Amino acid sequence: MADSKRTKNRCSFCGRTEDEVGFLITGMNGFICDSCATQAYEITQEAMNAHKGGAARLNLKELPKPMEIKNFLDQYVIGQDDAKRFLSVSVYNHYKRLLQKDEGDDVEIEKSNIIMVGSTGTGKTLLARTIAKLLHVPFTIVDATVLTEAGYVGEDIESILTRLLQVADYNVPLAEQGIVFIDEIDKIARKGDNPSITRDVSGEGVQQGLLKLLEGSVVNVPPQGGRKHPDQKMIPVNTKNILFICGGAFDGIEKKIAQRLNTHVVGYNAVRNTAVVDRGNMMQYIAPQDLKAFGLIPEIIGRLPVLTYLNPLDRNALRAILTEPKNSIIRQYVKLFEMDGVELTFEDAVYEYIVDKAIEYKLGARGLRSIVETIMMDAMFEIPSEERKSFVVTLEYAKQQLEKANVARLQNA
Repeated sequence: MADSKRTKNRCSFCGRTEDEVGFLITGMNGFICDSCATQAYEITQEAMNAHKGGAARLNLKELPKPMEIKNFLDQYVIGQDDAKRFLSVSVYNHYKRLLQKDEGDDVEIEKSNIIMVGSTGTGKTLLARTIAKLLHVPFTIVDATVLTEAGYVGEDIESILTRLLQVADYNVPLAEQGIVFIDEIDKIARKGDNPSITRDVSGEGVQQGLLKLLEGSVVNVPPQGGRKHPDQKMIPVNTKNILFICGGAFDGIEKKIAQRLNTHVVGYNAVRNTAVVDRGNMMQYIAPQDLKAFGLIPEIIGRLPVLTYLNPLDRNALRAILTEPKNSIIRQYVKLFEMDGVELTFEDAVYEYIVDKAIEYKLGARGLRSIVETIMMDAMFEIPSEERKSFVVTLEYAKQQLEKANVARLQNA
């Protein structure tokens, strides 16, 4: 009689008694059944994924369209319209690939990895850093120069994915839909067009190791990066939906392009066809066979189907880079002096002089910073200790500082 009158414990969420559920978990002032606990876990995971920008949040109507992505890049990167268009379309299509699995269509969209070729200082890395600000998926930039074959001093190829995992807070499903920018891809070119006779542990061997990542496979990734060892716990990551963007200067590839353009023409037509080639910008004629001649293996070229180039920076582009972007070089120095309470201004003639020197030394956009840094070094050393409220950089001062520092040492041999 006492048992029938005994009050049965109930779930504080669904109200079912302990006889109606698998088991009850006892808390300080209540209970929760196994069913409600499972449902609470699922709700929590969904909320966390939405907070981290997971696939559940992706909505085609809310995603930035290719033109919107390009307009965002225009605020920070001057010129390079072709590369911006390629990047914008590829990123947008990557989003659509992530959304496609919900439609149940038989047509499976494959990813199109990109390779960007351009001389130093044209904005490859800047494009990658800028587009990372806009993305709804994890994005990381890695450097190919530190990679070596497994078992040699350096970093394993899988460390590329370790960086992506870290950006995604080790949320593997989120990392598996991210974007990786591999910088300095030209530094892993093999030493010649022919296969290596000796071991090329930081060149051809790394390219062969990258094949499985670019194509799409399940890769065991060391969670803390570095070298793999037998006792280390690995995290399996599927790279099928990870978009890879590669960039490199490919210094000297212009000679390969020129040789190809003049290979198959003979006689009078050769002179006529050669005359229309823009010798000042050979990069615009780049083709996959040029990458092969430079030292990339055919297998890796085939896994990077989208090939785009960055134009060399002309005078107008360099002049715009100096002052127009949100993070322009001049604005950075004005900000540095402003923090010391000093108003920094430049004469317009100084801008033209800096651009002239950058063109002369062929240093690209990075050359602008080198020249401005040289001009401003003495002022940045002396003025913070002086009671000054303003400083004007004149053309005479700029010339004097450059001559004093012997900037000619920066000129490429």
